[in-house]
Amino acid sequence: MKRALFPGSFDPLTLGHYDIIKRGVQLFDEVVIAIGINADKNYMFTLEERKKFIEEAFKEEPKVKVVTYKGMTIDFCKEIDAEFILRGLRNPADFEFEKAIAHTNRMLSKIETIFLLTAASTSYISSSIVRDVIRNKGDYSVLVPDSVRVKKY
Repeated sequence: MKRALFPGSFDPLTLGHYDIIKRGVQLFDEVVIAIGINADKNYMFTLEERKKFIEEAFKEEPKVKVVTYKGMTIDFCKEIDAEFILRGLRNPADFEFEKAIAHTNRMLSKIETIFLLTAASTSYISSSIVRDVIRNKGDYSVLVPDSVRVKKY
């Protein structure tokens, strides 16, 4: 089985994430969406809310599994038998940042990182932009899947 781990904080899930996951399920037998737990971060949405957003968005997709994890991503990959890490790239800055992580992960393990370019229509969307729109009571509905829009902020 070709299993890929798509790690992130998903605070919240965006249409950019959604696009990468939908395309990832075409490449892999299973895509495990792994919500990282970082006690030092101050999240807008609770872990339970973030997990629910993703589960609801992919409830009709049997190849998607949603989990949470702590610690190093490569250690979690080994734990769940994932040979690949799936990452989305929006711009050159993302590439430089992700490249350094991918090289480090490859040096420390045999896990390959697979990069997918985000769709042009979602390449400008980031979770931090969505959070800013929400904080300022703007219409964020065009930036996120329906599962995130359910909750009123």
